[in-house]
Amino acid sequence: MFRWPALVFCLHALGACAGDPLLSNRPRPIGEFALGYSVVVAPHPVAAPLSRKATDVEWIVAVKAAVDRRFGRYEGSGLYHIAVSVDGYMLAQPGIPVLLSPKSALIMNVTIWDDAAKKKLNSTPYKILVVESVNAKTLIGSGLTMTRQAQLENLANNAALSIEGWLRNRQIECDWFDRPGSPQPL
Repeated sequence: MFRWPALVFCLHALGACAGDPLLSNRPRPIGEFALGYSVVVAPHPVAAPLSRKATDVEWIVAVKAAVDRRFGRYEGSGLYHIAVSVDGYMLAQPGIPVLLSPKSALIMNVTIWDDAAKKKLNSTPYKILVVESVNAKTLIGSGLTMTRQAQLENLANNAALSIEGWLRNRQIECDWFDRPGSPQPL
């Protein structure tokens, strides 16, 4: 009996810290990266069975806002553009029991463009699958504890974070952002 109150307390404590500690005003640079512009499209995103519905425009607005918020903080000397295509999603339904609590997820393709070289850095789009953040609200299923809009925004923020992680890896592996205008494509 003692364990449940302790677990609930810990989950609420984690939830209280849930802001986005990784979204500081001065991020650690990714080479000479600076965001030129972002383009987000959702030509025909496929909703998973039993998913809440979201419009193409809702996905475009949420993902673009999250990408711009995360990458607009970088102040490198090279301009790079981020192109995202939202291809599929799952927004958990409300009222599904805890034992069958599906997680919300988003599938997208990402391409990075070098403004100076006027070409893509990755010859084929990079596919990213993101799931909802784990916190007190999503532990028993985000469909029970979050609105559809909150789920959508959570996924959009996680999408931008995943793109940032991928760009950091590409910088380490390929020096994508060290020499503006002369990138090393894949």
